[in-house]
Amino acid sequence: MKIGCVKEIKADEYRVGLTPSNARAYIERGHTVALETGAGLGAGFNDEQYRAVGVQIVSGAQKLWDDSDMIVKVKEPLDDEYNYLHEGLILYTYLHLASFKPLARQLMDKKVSAVAYETIADANGTLPCLRPMSEIAGRLSIQEGAKCLERPFGGSGVLLSGVPGVDRGNVVIIGGGVVGASAMRIALGIGANVTVIDMSIDRLTYLEALTSGMARTLYSSRENVEEALSQADLVIGAVLVPGEKAPQLVSADMLKLMKKRSVIIDVAIDQGGCVETSRPTTHKNPTFLVDDILHYGVTNMPSAVSRTSTMALTNSTLPYGLKLAEKGVRAMSADKGFSLGLNTMAGYCTNKGVADSLDLEYTPALELLL
Repeated sequence: MKIGCVKEIKADEYRVGLTPSNARAYIERGHTVALETGAGLGAGFNDEQYRAVGVQIVSGAQKLWDDSDMIVKVKEPLDDEYNYLHEGLILYTYLHLASFKPLARQLMDKKVSAVAYETIADANGTLPCLRPMSEIAGRLSIQEGAKCLERPFGGSGVLLSGVPGVDRGNVVIIGGGVVGASAMRIALGIGANVTVIDMSIDRLTYLEALTSGMARTLYSSRENVEEALSQADLVIGAVLVPGEKAPQLVSADMLKLMKKRSVIIDVAIDQGGCVETSRPTTHKNPTFLVDDILHYGVTNMPSAVSRTSTMALTNSTLPYGLKLAEKGVRAMSADKGFSLGLNTMAGYCTNKGVADSLDLEYTPALELLL
């Protein structure tokens, strides 16, 4: 199979879909790999490193898309890339279609087999290709939130760790999954007061035991969310429903309960956000104010640490990519969890969460793969 890896064009996106080591793995299995020139530079990989393992370096995205059977990316195609989509193409990348119907329509109209990292599941029902970026985003959320709290960056001037004689900052994490647990770990590590809110008592029990009671845990009710928000200096939105649009657990009217110049980091923004007043932002312009509350909505947070995140991401995506290269999307027919990654195929929407979120007709992936 002809594998193509293009340079990302999303604002401030420095990751790349394949490292030289990944490319070699495809080549050693008899596939050809082409890379758009300069695609790896943001993650610290130059063209010569790819050439050294047998990768063809191509100038211009159009030719690369046209000549490839499978495109391996990091982020979803943008408007300028829609014309590159073609029937029969396997697109292997993050898609987050539940909050973006125009892209879903393009993929269906062009009859692209679109495989989304974020909806592939393993035998345990976890999301192996989403997990590493969730871990990084969770850890970064505290780092970015601490910076946003500094007065020159628009925040209230609170130091999360506090100092002797001055209270610590209060971090509220809404969602106790991979993002939330990672954020909790870093927030506790720097000495903040931490509250985690989740609707699963089992998950809250696990997190409380994990931290030996250092993290305060609350069941997700409106009353508990409002009480926690009123005390928060930093709020981390970490809610995920796989494949679906994120539920909005912080409404616009709740902002009036919060301290002035406190900070919200909505890590769920890729799936539409779990805060009603959130909107997508970029690394260059990451924040905005609503009712004197500083909002951060960067949709590609892990790109800020592009070297680490590229390597973590490709470690998890490579095994599935090799299966796709070997057998095409038919490789998913024997693996139900893998088939959940197929979001569109042959003009159909094949992921139920995406279909429900976008009000599209749903066709089970296995019906088309068998």
